[in-house]
Amino acid sequence: MSTRTHADALAWVEHGTALFTAQIARFGEQQLPQPSILPGWTRKHLVAHVAANADALGNLVRWAETGERTPMYTSAEQRNADIAAGAQRSAAELAEWLNASAHELGAAMAALTGEQWRTEVVTAQGRTVPATEIPWLRAREVCVHAVDLGSDTTFADLPDDFLTALIADIRGKRGLDEVPAGPLPEVAAYLAGRPHSLADVADLGPWL
Repeated sequence: MSTRTHADALAWVEHGTALFTAQIARFGEQQLPQPSILPGWTRKHLVAHVAANADALGNLVRWAETGERTPMYTSAEQRNADIAAGAQRSAAELAEWLNASAHELGAAMAALTGEQWRTEVVTAQGRTVPATEIPWLRAREVCVHAVDLGSDTTFADLPDDFLTALIADIRGKRGLDEVPAGPLPEVAAYLAGRPHSLADVADLGPWL
């Protein structure tokens, strides 16, 4: 079972953000429109999603800071429209949005007090959680989607303690009594519905 801490999640946000943004810095107008690992999404869709996610989680941080209810998104339709519109931006515009949104989220989280971190907020899935869950939500996004870009980053590039926490999280959400044996990165990839090397396992479908 995972014993992740708030400090762990904050560190994983930094690690995943660095992995994700480093790849985007290498991509240009030729590489970003190419397909990502996620069906139906190009890399541009993925960058727009990760940038918009930072903005949305920033709303939860603002909620924790002010106590004023500030949902992540006004609606699922608005979320999807933002991603679709973002995917039409140029590579330079997407990189600027990605980097600015990540910086703003990081600065906003760093400014929260201990009491503010204990404020209850509501995720896009309707779960009520303490604000201390925000870094974990972001860590999952940047770490897993860094792999989804389909470049040279794999689950093996993610910290073992993050993978352990991810496996525990997905296992709980999928309601699995047990997980298959195998290397930690491959088990995490399998549970997340991503390409993996495990044999004789049932298809679980996509996650995140």
